[in-house]
Amino acid sequence: MAERVIEQADLSVIENSLGAIHRDLETVDSNIGTVNSNVKVVYDEIGALAQEFHDFVNVQKMANRLGQAETRLVKIRQELEKKYGHYDIVRRTTTGILQADDIGIVKKETISSATEELMISTPGYWLAPCLVALAAWINDQPELADKAVREGLKRNDEKTSLFFALVCRRADRKDASLKWTQRYLANQDEEDLDRKTVIILDAYASGLMGADAEGIISRQMDEWLSHLEEKSGFTEQQTQQWSEAINLKRKPVDTSSYTYLRKYSKTWPALEDVLEGAYLHAEMLDYLINIFEQKVSTATVKEQLDDILENLVTGFDDEEIPLRKEERFEQFVVDFGGDENRARQNMEIEETAFETHKDFTQLLTDAAMKPESSHSSVSTQKFAFALSKDWVTDAYNDVVAQNRMKIPNEIEINVDTFNDYTTDGQNENELIGKFNSLVDSERDRALEKCVLSGFEKFCLFGGIAIAALGVILAVTGHVILGIIAVIAGIALVINHFSKKKSVENNRKTILEQYEKKRTEGCQIIRATLAEVVDFRIEFAEKDSESEQVLDVLSQITPDQYVSKIAQTNRRIKV
Repeated sequence: MAERVIEQADLSVIENSLGAIHRDLETVDSNIGTVNSNVKVVYDEIGALAQEFHDFVNVQKMANRLGQAETRLVKIRQELEKKYGHYDIVRRTTTGILQADDIGIVKKETISSATEELMISTPGYWLAPCLVALAAWINDQPELADKAVREGLKRNDEKTSLFFALVCRRADRKDASLKWTQRYLANQDEEDLDRKTVIILDAYASGLMGADAEGIISRQMDEWLSHLEEKSGFTEQQTQQWSEAINLKRKPVDTSSYTYLRKYSKTWPALEDVLEGAYLHAEMLDYLINIFEQKVSTATVKEQLDDILENLVTGFDDEEIPLRKEERFEQFVVDFGGDENRARQNMEIEETAFETHKDFTQLLTDAAMKPESSHSSVSTQKFAFALSKDWVTDAYNDVVAQNRMKIPNEIEINVDTFNDYTTDGQNENELIGKFNSLVDSERDRALEKCVLSGFEKFCLFGGIAIAALGVILAVTGHVILGIIAVIAGIALVINHFSKKKSVENNRKTILEQYEKKRTEGCQIIRATLAEVVDFRIEFAEKDSESEQVLDVLSQITPDQYVSKIAQTNRRIKV
């Protein structure tokens, strides 16, 4: 009797212990099932988080670069003021002297004194002796004027010749203006023109140089173009030159409406690029209309010449170019919201505007497309476009063709593990069917893996057999060995049911996950396809605007945009 009491007591403790183990195993299995169900979710989210982090880093990087550019602009402009601010005093004094002499309210001695002080305070600057010569001319001091002119020519023959050509024309001394113009042009090489030659184009296009000067300039431009056209690869060079200048007008496009394409299509960068290229047509059309619809100036000849003179003297000098280039680059960074790569691309194209010398056709391109850097007037822009019409048209057709060639025929759809293509967004049923098949296939493969292992299956029958053996051993007197066998058998049976329950939970989770993937994926595919349709429509509409640009260009002729052209025998061809 005592032996049975002990055995019952011992078995009770064992049962309690086994019960606790069973509950712990259930808890562990439940946690494992939860972890397993979350693993795939975590993996799915890791990719999205990585992309979001990458986007965040880029946005932050651009924001930092934007702030840096704004700070650098201030410093560069301060340095320009510090190094070349005294030039501005000389520049502002130039037209001031001419206008003061016109109305005769400033003493000639005051003018002389002011110019002499500027000569002393700006050593080496070409414009200072020119102002001394101008004051001496006003004061009827020929010897001083001659001496000052010679010093100006010594410092910068080209600019000094150009300055006095305009001043003499302003004073209606046409013969003297003609001689200075001839001197200036004689120093020019069509392949290595001074960038200030645009000033002569300004005066010529505005009809301010007089009939004789027009004849000289038109013949000179004819000769330059003839020599350049003889060069091998000239036409190809013009196409590339103008294409680059035209593409400079490209601007970032608002693509916030394409939420799904941005996120679920690897083709998006190409789509964004060609859409930006299509929007270029509207930019170019506005640019041309803004130029060609501006009315001809009704100002007096003196006022127009003063404007041109101001362009000559206020346009930065060669020694300022390094800082001016830095200033322009940082301004591009600001314009593009901190995108340094985009700023660098645009700066590479605009580099030509900062070159001290360039060929005649590049001068025309810069005058037409980069007026801020080349300091060309609207009259010169009109004339440059008109004279270059054929090259501009060829280049524009090339830009349009190149952008159309980059349009992806097939657009990728990338949703999780699903990757397929659409052309126009009309194959919704096909893609949804393929996506559902993929989900079914992935689900079935996942379910195939979610089964009991051979050992876990064995645990049920093996555990019962071992437990039964333990009972027999305990009854036959091998109590300890029997108890161990019973515990092991029960543990195996518990493990079997625990694993079975875990498998069932996991299979349920898998089914739920893939149904969620199916529902969300179908929604994403439909939304992405809808955006593909919108993209194709928007691109077609914007791309068609290229015809309007070509229509504007086709209506341009040089004769329209050179004043008094009928009085000359020009033979410039377009």
